[in-house]
Amino acid sequence: MKILLVDTSGPVCGVAIASDGDLIYEAVMKNKLPHSQKVRPMVEDALLRSDLALPDMDAFAAVVGPGSFTGVRIGVATAKGLAEAGHKSCIAVDALEALAENGRFFDGIICPILDARAGQVYGAAFRGGKSPERLMEDEALKLPEFLDRIEAFGGPYLFVGDGIGVHRAAIEERLGENSRFHSPAQALLRPGCAALLAEQKMQAGEILSPDALLPLYLRAPQAERERLARAGAGQGNPAGGENG
Repeated sequence: MKILLVDTSGPVCGVAIASDGDLIYEAVMKNKLPHSQKVRPMVEDALLRSDLALPDMDAFAAVVGPGSFTGVRIGVATAKGLAEAGHKSCIAVDALEALAENGRFFDGIICPILDARAGQVYGAAFRGGKSPERLMEDEALKLPEFLDRIEAFGGPYLFVGDGIGVHRAAIEERLGENSRFHSPAQALLRPGCAALLAEQKMQAGEILSPDALLPLYLRAPQAERERLARAGAGQGNPAGGENG
């Protein structure tokens, strides 16, 4: 069984190939080029360096979110296109679930967080172990609300994900010595972890047709939120001004 996974959901663009429980290729890139310009050349390089071709793949996987709206769409479209071209199946990988794999042997609560801007995080919680146990579904919450939720599980807490860079000081102020943080290199989503997770999902029968592979959004994109806000303002005041 061979699976090629792409991840463009966050600041890092990643490609990995898993084969029968083994990671045979992984590459990540973080630079100023947009993911749309990086991901296809990275896929080609992965196949070349692994001495494989697209027909050798049994399925194509993508990290479907939560994350950057544009980035998630790029990864999903790439996996769908590869699968459609080869008449193969797709696999969806949750970004927060993949991040939890970074701390799977932590003796406590693994808390993957992604910066959702506007003071919010995309977050979840897992109990550490050989196979992390999900304790909280993915949610978009203000940081204090997220910390309220996870404190119910007891500590200590290991934080992973790009939300660390923005929220570490506030987390430490709230949780003190009960908070742990992965280093920058360990805190980012690893496409290799996501690819091995995709393989587990395929073995469990969690496969999709290319048409069924969709982005995972926890809230509407900003443009849609702004449109709804304008519509609400217009309904509240026929002149289109602010409500008094």
